[in-house]
Amino acid sequence: MADAAGAVEEIRDGNSIVAVIIRASFNEPGIRFFSEDDFSQQLGFIRYPAGHKVMPHVHNEVPREVVYTQETLFIRNGRCRIDLYRDDHTPLTSRTLGPGDVILLAAGGHGLEVLEDCSIIEVKQGPYAGDGDKTRFEVAES
Repeated sequence: MADAAGAVEEIRDGNSIVAVIIRASFNEPGIRFFSEDDFSQQLGFIRYPAGHKVMPHVHNEVPREVVYTQETLFIRNGRCRIDLYRDDHTPLTSRTLGPGDVILLAAGGHGLEVLEDCSIIEVKQGPYAGDGDKTRFEVAES
């Protein structure tokens, strides 16, 4: 599902959200979250006018259990292709991302190919589990 003139795309495999892409062109005013409330990685976009103030606050200690790592990639410059896979390792779809694009990788598998020299900021939950954090796979035929 895409909206905001194609600037936001939700990629699904059946009922499961696999990824959410926010293109650099997205610029709606206010606050909008693109992640489901139960996602362990919350992704939102905020655009405030000059002079707006956010009341000072702290975040309360709230125990959370993270079972699967979700990642958010911010493409600072260059271009890359993100390949998305189903849980059974078969290809789902691919998307090309460029400067200013953001993708939340919420479920399934993913791979990346750099198309132009690329700088990416990655945000995910910790602590890092080393070799136990991921399973690499050869792509299964669909």
